[in-house]
Amino acid sequence: MALKLKDKQAIVADVADVASNALSVVAANYRGLTVAEMTDLRAKARASGVYLRVVRNTLARRAVENTDFFCLQEILIGPLCLAFSLNDPGAAARLLRNFAKEHENLEVKALSIGGKLLTAEYLKTIAELPTHEEAIAMLMGIMQASIGKFVRTLAEPYAKMVRTFAAVGDKL
Repeated sequence: MALKLKDKQAIVADVADVASNALSVVAANYRGLTVAEMTDLRAKARASGVYLRVVRNTLARRAVENTDFFCLQEILIGPLCLAFSLNDPGAAARLLRNFAKEHENLEVKALSIGGKLLTAEYLKTIAELPTHEEAIAMLMGIMQASIGKFVRTLAEPYAKMVRTFAAVGDKL
């Protein structure tokens, strides 16, 4: 069914709005997936905070025209779905990497983060980026380790003195 001009404008506006707020995007070829598999992918995307959309390439080119994802225009060929990460830069990459493990018909074409176009080989690297909560936990662990080491350093002279007194006491 042909889309009317108003429908096309609404799609472009919707995708452009999402693209302007997104942190990263992954473009994947979904040819060969069944309707049930695509529905499953969409459900997993909603649950993980990823905006997944199948858009005509001409409309997608217009939608990403004034965003950081302008570099995607050269790979928008063939049937593609676009997965935009809204909260976590690696969310879309994690989602599509895990889904592609189970469904070999899903093929990641490219991804973009920070205005740079990356090939599909970078999918694993981006997918392994820590989430916001994991990054904060890592930072807190590093901060706590340095404070703990400082406290042990301050306590060591007193502990050494106590061990010395105990050794002298045992000797006598």
